[in-house]
Amino acid sequence: MLAKMSALSVSSDTHNNSFLNMPTIKFTKLFINGNFVDSISGRTFETIDPRTEEVIARVSEGDREDIDVAVAAAREAFDRGPWPRMAASERAKIMMKWADLIEENIEEVAALDTMDAGKLYYSNKFGEIPAAANLLRYYAGAADKIHGEVLRVNGNFHAYTLMEPIGVVGHIIPWNAPSHSFFIKVSPSLAAGCTMVLKPAEQTPLSALFYAHLAKLAGIPDGVLNVVPGFGPTAGAAISSHMEIDAVSFTGSVEVGREVMQAAARSNLKPVSLELGGKSPLIIFDDADIDQAVELAIMGIMYNKGEVCVGSSRVYVQEGIYDGFEKKLVEKAKAWVVGDPFDPKSQQGPQASKDQFKKILSYIEHGKKEGAKLLTGGNRVGDKGCYIEPTVFSNVKDDMVIAQEEIFGPVLALMKFKTIEEAIKSANNTKYGLAAGIMTNNLDTSNTMSRSIRAGIIWINCYFVAGSEVPFGGYKMSGFGRDLGMEALHKYLQIKSVVTPIRNSPWL
Repeated sequence: MLAKMSALSVSSDTHNNSFLNMPTIKFTKLFINGNFVDSISGRTFETIDPRTEEVIARVSEGDREDIDVAVAAAREAFDRGPWPRMAASERAKIMMKWADLIEENIEEVAALDTMDAGKLYYSNKFGEIPAAANLLRYYAGAADKIHGEVLRVNGNFHAYTLMEPIGVVGHIIPWNAPSHSFFIKVSPSLAAGCTMVLKPAEQTPLSALFYAHLAKLAGIPDGVLNVVPGFGPTAGAAISSHMEIDAVSFTGSVEVGREVMQAAARSNLKPVSLELGGKSPLIIFDDADIDQAVELAIMGIMYNKGEVCVGSSRVYVQEGIYDGFEKKLVEKAKAWVVGDPFDPKSQQGPQASKDQFKKILSYIEHGKKEGAKLLTGGNRVGDKGCYIEPTVFSNVKDDMVIAQEEIFGPVLALMKFKTIEEAIKSANNTKYGLAAGIMTNNLDTSNTMSRSIRAGIIWINCYFVAGSEVPFGGYKMSGFGRDLGMEALHKYLQIKSVVTPIRNSPWL
């Protein structure tokens, strides 16, 4: 294990030279009304490389006053600008050009997310960022397919509905997937004809500012997209409570989600959509292929160092195959390569921030104190950077902290079950309801489980399979509203009903 992680003990100079073309940080100011500008206060904050715990750059810190300026620009662009009035096919052309520019600059933006968030470079380059560009293309294709319905009403009347852009949208995105989260929010709202103010997570602002630069090059009019880095209690709170923002879309924690809802209610009753994380179960039945199940289980929680809202942090294995599964899972976890995320051999980089690193280690201590058995991992790796060993607990009870709270790290809680009824009860024994996985070759079992688990997406004999077309969101305290799919487009549209008399028509 230590030999495979030897890259972690090298000097920071080696880290900095691990990628031959490390990008110069070009954009660190707020992007408002088509220009990069300093914050009104002049304050900046540090964005930190979690590989080295060293400062990458200082970024302008947006505050309430900056949000006011950005909202005014977005309001002007919506009320009097060309974007909502442009032919949808023209909006689509600009969005397509933006997607092309992303792919032309993919190495640079992939490196930014690796430096800023500790994400694997090759996963960024060949996975997340191409998926983000394709999100733009998907919604560009939907832009000219927004239409209402003709309604038949009683009497001599004709009725129809219009689908109109909701207005100025506020987006608040998380740090675990900076690129994908950016375009999950921006793409459908652009296609709908909205304008927007987006606050990236303070931990990972760099790629969002680079995307703003590319949006300008693509031809998105000034004021349509405004990017204001800053902190939740200031810039985020200003977005949530702003009287001139017409809707808010937020991805993050339950605690902050509540604050967003309260601020929206106290201000102008703007609609809110929330994606608030999960504690997703992966349920493996006796008839499943053990090797495939181990692969899915390890990838389901270790991918992106466990910083995934749908990560399979609770794994339930039927007793008939439990012992064999546990042995192979531990072997796989011990062989998992933790290292510099620019190294193509690495399977796991550092946690995105020192705060998240400390939080995960504290949850591991909770697990030990509550009596769960630590099968492997549980420690920091190296003496520099926010690296944590892949960690597996067994003998976990459903009421333990590590089985109930979202750890958001490479920590797996392994449990045993006997019957399908027991599996359903345990799967639903959580305040969350974002995702679940089922592994079985029995059609009746898969149908029963998928209908019984209260979660927004169910994967059967697979995990993490998603796409632009598949609606994504949660039940219970995982939030409400849907990202992706046409459902996401609809949440940025208003429905207007129009009724008019019809005189002397032979058809009623």
